[in-house]
Amino acid sequence: MTDTAYCYHCGTHHLKKDMKQVSTKAGKRWRCFKSIEATKRSRAERDAFGRRVSADNKVDAQSKAKQILNNNR
Repeated sequence: MTDTAYCYHCGTHHLKKDMKQVSTKAGKRWRCFKSIEATKRSRAERDAFGRRVSADNKVDAQSKAKQILNNNR
């Protein structure tokens, strides 16, 4: 069994020890402590957190896309 889980809030995988299972309308989901703490901050700080996570996810996606393109050559 894997030691990581997908955080539905920030969209990345984290170690399960850094996460908590929360109940939602759709069932139980994993959420990282970092994202839980981020929701307790001001709106401006939450927006900044969201932009950072989105930027990180974009960089990861672009890196994976480049690897796939390079492997297909």
